[in-house]
Amino acid sequence: MSSIVKFGEDVDGYSIPVLNEREIRAAAGLLFLMMFIAIVAAVTKGSFLLLKYAIAIFLPDMLIRVFINPRFSPSLILGRLIVRNQVPEYVGAPQKRYAWIIGVVLASAMFILVNVMNTYSPISGLICLACLVFLFFETAFGICLGCKFYALLYREKAQYCPGEVCERGARQKIQTTSGAQVLIAIGFVAYVALVVFLFNDSFGVKPHALFPR
Repeated sequence: MSSIVKFGEDVDGYSIPVLNEREIRAAAGLLFLMMFIAIVAAVTKGSFLLLKYAIAIFLPDMLIRVFINPRFSPSLILGRLIVRNQVPEYVGAPQKRYAWIIGVVLASAMFILVNVMNTYSPISGLICLACLVFLFFETAFGICLGCKFYALLYREKAQYCPGEVCERGARQKIQTTSGAQVLIAIGFVAYVALVVFLFNDSFGVKPHALFPR
């Protein structure tokens, strides 16, 4: 029974149970894509069908991760298959469990508000946005926002963080950002703002067929 209901894997050289960050990021990407498509459909078409299905998938996936075993989470199984040829990157399980408990709370609230009560409101919109932000940061940047609250709540330092951010020392040369690079980034933001200001009306015109009938 203990091998079934368990959180994290015992790996030689690690003092606490760990998880594979690579499959976690892959799973987050799959969930983000599913939730994003469903939310876009709800916002643009007013159809909540996909969102209800997405929530009905998202909630049990989180429940399995937290209360049974991450090994049996469908999204993590798919993530493991996708990155099976990549070298594992281990991350401490305790902070991930705390982050996923936040996911359970958010998904449960969405399930009650949208699936059970069949309602929509700014509250459900903000919860959806929070879920997207959490998933996007995990899959795109490898940043677990929920894990950031772990140290604040438990007053202890998280172990085995992705990219060794928990034990971050001096940045390597390839990680440093020069003044010129900062100026380029600022200039690009200004360029985007200028394009929006100058061409927003013309970009909004519906395209016509290149080869009219």
